[in-house]
Amino acid sequence: MEEAAAAVATAGEAELNWSRLSLSPETLESELEARGEERRGSREVLLRLLLPHNRLVSLPRALGSGFQHLQVLDVSGNALTTLGPELLALHGLRTLLAKNNRLGGPSALPKGLAQSPLCRSLQVLNLSGNCFQEMPASLLELRALQTLSMGGNQLQSIPAEIENLRSLESLYLGGNFIKEIPPELANLPSLTYLVLCDNKIQSVPPQLSQLHSLRSLSLHNNLLTYLPREILSLIHLEELSLRGNPLVVRFVRDLTYDPPTLLELAARTIKIRNVSYTPYDLPGNLLRYLGLASNCPNPKCGGVYFDCCVRQIKFVDFCGKYRLPLMHYLCSPECSSPCSSASHSSTSQSESDSEDEASVAAHRMQKVLLG
Repeated sequence: MEEAAAAVATAGEAELNWSRLSLSPETLESELEARGEERRGSREVLLRLLLPHNRLVSLPRALGSGFQHLQVLDVSGNALTTLGPELLALHGLRTLLAKNNRLGGPSALPKGLAQSPLCRSLQVLNLSGNCFQEMPASLLELRALQTLSMGGNQLQSIPAEIENLRSLESLYLGGNFIKEIPPELANLPSLTYLVLCDNKIQSVPPQLSQLHSLRSLSLHNNLLTYLPREILSLIHLEELSLRGNPLVVRFVRDLTYDPPTLLELAARTIKIRNVSYTPYDLPGNLLRYLGLASNCPNPKCGGVYFDCCVRQIKFVDFCGKYRLPLMHYLCSPECSSPCSSASHSSTSQSESDSEDEASVAAHRMQKVLLG
């Protein structure tokens, strides 16, 4: 009891952080009830209540009174199997964090959620690391939702009703068992971040090209064998992750190299060995050809190329999370630089890659959408 009182005393006016308290759920319940009673006649408003890692098996009943102004509730890392009716009393709740629990049954969300004030107030919902096999129907009626995280569950599909969440900006569904992307996902006009990595997705619907606000798309570690050409319409896309898909393996395998002509071999020799010549030594067409030489982007190579080059895919880390396939051109197959294609790369390798990329002129490098 004294420990709980100390936790209350150190809490700020707007936030009550009771994370990892060594209290039984019953004692925690009584402490919350006392806290709620104190606030009924007080001008002090509690906006954030943090209760992660407290061995809770149900929501505290005290939430139903004295916490009506709560905006953020964190009950992550407990043993919750349901989010009870106490949740419906939080009329102004904007953020609900309930990750890493045991939620997933038909009664995981409270009955009447779709008709409650939460339908208009809740903006952020994190249910990652639970046991959901499908998205609850009531969740798909939360029209104000901007961020939805359900990664690390057991979802088999994305329902077509996902299009009801018209305010959604970020959707995280990585680490499930999803096989298809519904075309209705393209009806989310504000969607900016879409994470569908580590699933079993085999194709991308061309309708996704309608997601004009999309900035980041994570599709790595799926079963993709091709991408629709329409994906090129995503002109605002800044991050695209495709590693760990069959299409990457197939694309790299199918890259071919045609040997240079005798003309190019002679021109390369002149350039590499710095053979001197004047405009009076060679015909005009050969002078123009020599002027078309491109330096090999490999910093360890001093070679050049003209018409013939080797295309190589290089996977570059972005923000330590996304890996973007880039194409660059080398003077010969023997000039291949190490390609960081592993799913986990060291910090030093990432820094080295970044330095290599910076040394390559922009017109030597292009973003590749494999397909």
